[in-house]
Amino acid sequence: MHGLMQEHPLLVSSILRHAARHHRGARLASLDASGRMTRSSYPEVAARAAQLAHGLARLGVRRTDRVATLAWNTLPHLELYYAVSGSGAVLHTVNPRLFPEQIAFILNDAQDTALFVDASLLPVLEKIADRLPPSLRAVVVLGAGQAPALSVPVLSYDQLIGGEDSDYDWPALDERAASSLCYTSGTTGEPKGVLYSHRSTVLHAMAAIQPDVFALRALDTVMPVVPMFHVNAWGLPYAAPMAGSGLVLPGPKLDPASLHTLFEGEGVTFSAGVPTLWTALLQWLQAEPHRRFAHPPRLVVGGTALPVAVTEAFLKQYGVSILHAWGMTEISPLGSTNSRKAETAHWSEDEFLRYSRKQGRPHFGVDYRVLDDAGQPIAQDDKAFGELQVQGHWVASGYFNRAHDHAFTEDGWMRTGDVVTLDPLGAIEIVDRAKDVIKSGGEWISSIALENLALKHPDVAQAAVIAVHHPKWDERPLLLVVPKPGTTPCAKSILGIYEGQVAKWWVPDAVEFVESLPMTATGKPWKAEMKKQWQSYSLPG
Repeated sequence: MHGLMQEHPLLVSSILRHAARHHRGARLASLDASGRMTRSSYPEVAARAAQLAHGLARLGVRRTDRVATLAWNTLPHLELYYAVSGSGAVLHTVNPRLFPEQIAFILNDAQDTALFVDASLLPVLEKIADRLPPSLRAVVVLGAGQAPALSVPVLSYDQLIGGEDSDYDWPALDERAASSLCYTSGTTGEPKGVLYSHRSTVLHAMAAIQPDVFALRALDTVMPVVPMFHVNAWGLPYAAPMAGSGLVLPGPKLDPASLHTLFEGEGVTFSAGVPTLWTALLQWLQAEPHRRFAHPPRLVVGGTALPVAVTEAFLKQYGVSILHAWGMTEISPLGSTNSRKAETAHWSEDEFLRYSRKQGRPHFGVDYRVLDDAGQPIAQDDKAFGELQVQGHWVASGYFNRAHDHAFTEDGWMRTGDVVTLDPLGAIEIVDRAKDVIKSGGEWISSIALENLALKHPDVAQAAVIAVHHPKWDERPLLLVVPKPGTTPCAKSILGIYEGQVAKWWVPDAVEFVESLPMTATGKPWKAEMKKQWQSYSLPG
């Protein structure tokens, strides 16, 4: 017996339709690369998305065609999110910070039929002008700029949508149809495409607005600092209009002063970004005593672990709470958050701050298991290491244009490549990437744990731990340190941080001071490049 309930497909277009009808007063603001502010509303975005959908049809874009974007967090990019997916094509966001070779590979692998480029990113396009995919029919420039000579027609965004009808009959697609395509960073090989569906995208957004996740309300003003080209800005361009929240799109300027101006001037109540951004913001705030928040926002951090010292300083000095989240491109990206639950409700602020370093528990819709090298579940004792595997409603089942990949098990789980511990309360803590864990004499050492301890030293701005060869123990940890400006720390004082905190055999064998650490295109420490740079390093003695 089936229930007597209506059935409607879960579609991206339904999110914008809802926001335009029921949250007409929500305020939207957007900065472009030149610093020009544009203000809008959900009805206006819906009208322009409809015009864009007609324009795409005029370009010859059909259902399932991939439409690429090289763009910042702006209103035109938001309009593309809904016009492309809503009309049945596939939105393909491309990270402009990747190497030109990677961008060219991604565009050709996706076989994009149209490419939308922010005017400030035309130099990126110029570098790959001779390697565009044969499938490409047109390039559209967002803003004012002169595109390089290309073998396909080039037109402006205003030309494309100008004069088009602001009403569009969004098709009733199969909710399992592809909606968007994102590629992994490709730091250890060619980038791999993850193809999201309308169903997975809507379910992911519904999970994101829940109280123990992003806790978004119609009264919130959301500023995605995480780029819209990186895993769909963690789902915020869908979650915010679903909740009816206002949106502030900051464009390419993400320096602390610019962000703080937007927080204060636009009344931002919620934001999400990677640790490097929040650490830089904290240091900027601390540089001048008068720098404060009139209304402290809620922040979410993900990508890599944020030291507890940073979380504590934000909360105790500025009243800003930070929620630790975990995810990856293959899971849309949200997998877990570390918010309080029954067992931790009575904990003091300091107790939970110490616990906040963990990535937390999964949301409904995602499940995980943690297996050791023998394929057996690890002990839930906060000590045993194992690889995290996930499955769920917004978890990839394979990669675009790849018949098979070892990341997916025969029984339907995805191997994340993250090495974690599991505590008695069910919370995970990432101790390393499987490829970055240091294997010393058959035992594992967590590079992340060593990095977080090093960052407690008052003279350390950044720290990274990598494995270097050892003739007896196979691998040993090397600590790379970027000192804070104006300081000259010594290796002995930094290594002293580890005394009594970790086993003696965990302590790095050496410390090397560097001016900077290589970072990936998504703002994460680039361990593969560090290992390459230091592969010939000889440990002292």
